[in-house]
Amino acid sequence: MTAPEPNISPTILVADDWRDYRLLDSGNGRKLEQVGPYRFDRPEPQALWTPRDTGAWAKADAIFAASGDGEDDAGRWRFNRSLPETWPLEWNGLKFLSRPTPFRHLAVFPEHSVHWRYAADAIGTVQRPQPAEVLNLFGYTGLASLACARASAKITHVDASKKAIGFARENQAAAGLADAPIRWIADDAHTFVKREIRRGRRYDGIILDPPKFGRGPNGETWRLEENLSALLTDCAALLGEQRPGRFLILTVYAVRLSFIALAQAATSASELQGGAWEFGEMALPHAGDSRLLPTAIFARWRS
Repeated sequence: MTAPEPNISPTILVADDWRDYRLLDSGNGRKLEQVGPYRFDRPEPQALWTPRDTGAWAKADAIFAASGDGEDDAGRWRFNRSLPETWPLEWNGLKFLSRPTPFRHLAVFPEHSVHWRYAADAIGTVQRPQPAEVLNLFGYTGLASLACARASAKITHVDASKKAIGFARENQAAAGLADAPIRWIADDAHTFVKREIRRGRRYDGIILDPPKFGRGPNGETWRLEENLSALLTDCAALLGEQRPGRFLILTVYAVRLSFIALAQAATSASELQGGAWEFGEMALPHAGDSRLLPTAIFARWRS
């Protein structure tokens, strides 16, 4: 008998738990944000509407202009005042650093706070003989790793960029988690996962935030549309046998990809049993009105 198809109905996850971050306005393909003490005007292709507070945009401390048509293209910041190289931020007591990067990012994706809470809850609500082990793939500046470490998990953080891992280590120090059990590994994500399968390793939780395109440190090529299904299959193998408290979190920033496509890819590629899937969109609330800015699509599972 064929197993029944999962019920694919969308959930909207809204990251409304910030003090040091505010989405002030958006529109005309851009967003205006307060990030700590500074205000940034950045591209946002999903902001198809008209801005509401046109006067606020003139007060931006920095404006990013992309050098190409793609949303992830490099570009240049224009600073209207002198800014430090980094500045401190805090989320729910977790301290870290923000900074402008050549790819319009500020070293933090505030919408991910919904996943940090989800992971910490999965780690903390199950009694285990040993600390939970969490694998963070495409880990970037390490905020998900630090949120899980603060919840008493052992972390393996993998990113192809040594520079990003350097930023993550700075965040570890800023968070006061220098003694937390975190392995920082510069490697291609899928290459590392296959190696862990051969070693017989198992993890209690896996977090993935893959790019649409990327290269590993040894020239490996990652293409989301071609490689995601195989990676999810292997991640399911790393989560291993049925036991409570396992979780998988997948975030995708691909404007042309529907959450339905992601949901069906996730459920068909993995054979995770004994838990529940959740699918939908992630969004940021505007500080002054009820609008939501969609940012990414997600799939997550928990046993």
